[in-house]
Amino acid sequence: MMAEYLLFGTERYALPILQPLADALQEAGHGVHAWLVDGARGAMLRGGVLAVADARSAVALRPQAVFSAANEVPTFVSGAKVQLFHGFNVEKRDAARGHFRVRGLFDLYCTQGPATTAPFAALAAREGHFKVVETGWPKLDPVFRGEDPLADAWRAEARGRPVVMFASTFTERLSAAPHLFDAIAAEVERGDRFWLLTLHPKCPEALFVRYRGLCGPNAAFVDPVDLVSAQRAADVLVADTTSVVSEFVVQRKPVVTFRNRAPKPHMLQFEAPGDLGTMLRQAFDPPIALREALVAYADDIHPRRDGLSSRRVIAATDALIDGRLGPLRRKPVGRLLRGLQIRRELGYWGPSAR
Repeated sequence: MMAEYLLFGTERYALPILQPLADALQEAGHGVHAWLVDGARGAMLRGGVLAVADARSAVALRPQAVFSAANEVPTFVSGAKVQLFHGFNVEKRDAARGHFRVRGLFDLYCTQGPATTAPFAALAAREGHFKVVETGWPKLDPVFRGEDPLADAWRAEARGRPVVMFASTFTERLSAAPHLFDAIAAEVERGDRFWLLTLHPKCPEALFVRYRGLCGPNAAFVDPVDLVSAQRAADVLVADTTSVVSEFVVQRKPVVTFRNRAPKPHMLQFEAPGDLGTMLRQAFDPPIALREALVAYADDIHPRRDGLSSRRVIAATDALIDGRLGPLRRKPVGRLLRGLQIRRELGYWGPSAR
């Protein structure tokens, strides 16, 4: 029986998270609608996903579930509220303020792997107002399934050269982009490797101008919605504390990190921009210990490599709705205040859907 589902995102980086889930829902014969606001406003999902124009339209839809690739979800819309996460836990903040902060907005957390499942399961056991199921991350389904024409096109453009991807977070104190520009520009000019360059959508426009200026026969700029294709095409990643590091490592490929906030054994960490060339040489000839560390970390954060995480998300949501995951306790009182703030942000003061 067909049901209606709502996908919710607040930034463009939500699109590659939501698209594989939209595809899986449509394959199962369901109606799929996307409500994209703030930084994602005006974007579209492919494959006949219907756009939701505003809050009233979202309420009128009465979806069976709302899947969110953001830190929050519109609580006034009907249906189970499911958290998909907009990235891996990269320890930008302490646990109480960062990845494991629970505000009472969600009914189900679909976790990516043991590293995330264990802490959220402990929180669920203590709080009782949400459930946790380890499903894997929909965004990574295309990494492990099907062909990728865009990745193939970039590899062809590289003409047999190794491919390096650069990605940077927008957080000023953590961003590598301002510090590594000259070093990356020199590498691009040398031309012995092909570069795929991308920045977080919230980075300053001046940085976008500088990095786009490097594009040519030795480099291409990557839109955030095409990150998965870039990750498939690249052999090595250069980054900082962005969650793209973890996404890339799931493929068990080497990563070079500039001043990462929480360096780990699977990273080739460096502090001085002038050392970029040396670190790249190590990355393209990684020792056995580094390869083993890559595998161990990948298996901890996202062990599933079958490209079927979206299907598991749908199955977990069905189990929640059917009561097979057990009852939920009443949501905490603090949820009411946050719910009012979300209403103000989304411009809705009508009645909640029942």
